[in-house]
Amino acid sequence: MISSGSGSRTTENPPPEPPHFQEVLDGTDWASLATPSGTGESLPAALTRLLEPNPSIRAAAARDALDAVSHQNTIYEATVPVALYVAAILNHPITAAGEHSHEADLQLRHPTRETLLEWLGCTAYDADDERVAMGECHFGEGFLDACPDMGAFRDLRPVIYSAVQPFLTDDNAKVRDAALVAAIPLAEHHALTEHRNELADHARRLLSTSTDRYKRDRALDALNAWGHDTSTLENANDIAAREYHARMADHDLWWASNGTGGSAEDPPF
Repeated sequence: MISSGSGSRTTENPPPEPPHFQEVLDGTDWASLATPSGTGESLPAALTRLLEPNPSIRAAAARDALDAVSHQNTIYEATVPVALYVAAILNHPITAAGEHSHEADLQLRHPTRETLLEWLGCTAYDADDERVAMGECHFGEGFLDACPDMGAFRDLRPVIYSAVQPFLTDDNAKVRDAALVAAIPLAEHHALTEHRNELADHARRLLSTSTDRYKRDRALDALNAWGHDTSTLENANDIAAREYHARMADHDLWWASNGTGGSAEDPPF
């Protein structure tokens, strides 16, 4: 269930909304699209099952559909329409079902909506500015031209954001946090810059309530990237994690330079 204020917009020009999910399903030539292991011919059936009333069927469908287009942090041809379909069904009531279940199957303790948001977030990070910068560092400025599927997903970010944004204030804390983690990389798009202040407020809320290491790192990284002071938001675990990552970065830098003719001094342990 979405709280009463969840549908509000912070701008006069909200991002474009995704088309109806059936339009995406019927209007896509799935068999012609590449996946990590072939084509997307089987994807329509799996995507349709994401809206089955039985939560066990939905959980299996999520694995079949989302894992089929996710491999080694790569965006494939079929990833883009799957992301559009997932965005289009986020507000479908069935994706919230099962969140209050007490059945033994752990999958049933989480709404399908949380799973979908987490996948959108992971996919958005696979196509974020840092990934592009890394690609350009290794392959040159034409990296995105050589990766049209990543470029297509990046172009779709405002549409996906419009579907994710209402759940930033969802009544379910897991859904709220998953929505924030998904929204952060999407907001790198130039058309979404003005949404970052709203996201910063939600990031502070997450840091005041969540102990999840991954989510806290994402929130802190976003706030720092956007120029916010996080010194009063970090706890002891955050500081330890930050210092650990800094040491590992120094270690990786030493091995990179030592392996390419750089200094042979002892690594900075």
